[in-house]
Amino acid sequence: MNYKPVLIVHGEPNSVFLEIFFKSFKYKKFKNPLILICSQKILKFQMKKLKFKIGIKIINPSLLNKIKLNNKIINIIDINYDADLKFQKISNKSNKYIKDCFETSFKILKLGITNKLINGPISKSSFLNKKYLGITEYLAKETKSKQNAMLIYNRKLSVCPITTHLPLKSVVKNITKEKIIKKISLIDSFYNKYLGFKPKIILLGLNPHCESVHKFNEDEKILKPCIKYLSNKKINIKGPYSADTAFLKKNRRNIDVVVGMYHDQVLTPIKTLYEYDAINITLGLPFIRISPDHGPNQKMLGQNKSNPLSLIRAIEFLEKN
Repeated sequence: MNYKPVLIVHGEPNSVFLEIFFKSFKYKKFKNPLILICSQKILKFQMKKLKFKIGIKIINPSLLNKIKLNNKIINIIDINYDADLKFQKISNKSNKYIKDCFETSFKILKLGITNKLINGPISKSSFLNKKYLGITEYLAKETKSKQNAMLIYNRKLSVCPITTHLPLKSVVKNITKEKIIKKISLIDSFYNKYLGFKPKIILLGLNPHCESVHKFNEDEKILKPCIKYLSNKKINIKGPYSADTAFLKKNRRNIDVVVGMYHDQVLTPIKTLYEYDAINITLGLPFIRISPDHGPNQKMLGQNKSNPLSLIRAIEFLEKN
């Protein structure tokens, strides 16, 4: 078992993530040391508000390879936070704090002390500010990773969208053979390396029933040649299949991964099927990055009602890999 520490980046300070972290901490004794990259002020503030009591240990990042860590207390790398200590609306006032948290994690990852990263939810509209489509793309750029894919993972069934947070009107022109081949190759490599088997993958068509009233049918001209090419490379892939029936119980019985053309085509059914029992894994980075499959959920901030299952699954996955 690999007991390297798990770095946990707080993310958006005005989110339910710390509540979920506290609940996860109470729920289970994790074997890998957890290191929370977070403001000590925010941590104590939310611990008091949510009536969670446990000790805190401030960690010096430069001494991480010299100290022994455990989860009897919360290990924290303290990041400065200038805003008022209160629950407030998400805005770009948190951007510097979020960036500092991520940059601290990157420095530690580069030292080779660990290769395990979890981050809390981030507001795309404020932190990413339309510069990136999502955290997947932000992390790829920051780590100079040329290829990436977003895998929403559940041990029974996972999904991957070829395009991520694009408006529907932009999807078609971003569906290319190169993009499909690279992302499916990443999925196959990930399953082989970390899960120890070759996944059974299906590819969903772009058009309803994989048919088009237009002369150029993307499913025939783009998707089918990709499937043929990948099959010749010994990747277990079939399709294209119609998205409206692919997730029926009998159809998904012998499938490990469903690859779709756009975000909601695959994320809507996976969240309907498994709700919080799924995690978001970024493939193609020099480390394993996971985020719980939920957003900041500001409406429930401070209410102590949020479900911690996705974060628990994220930590469990990293304990096995």
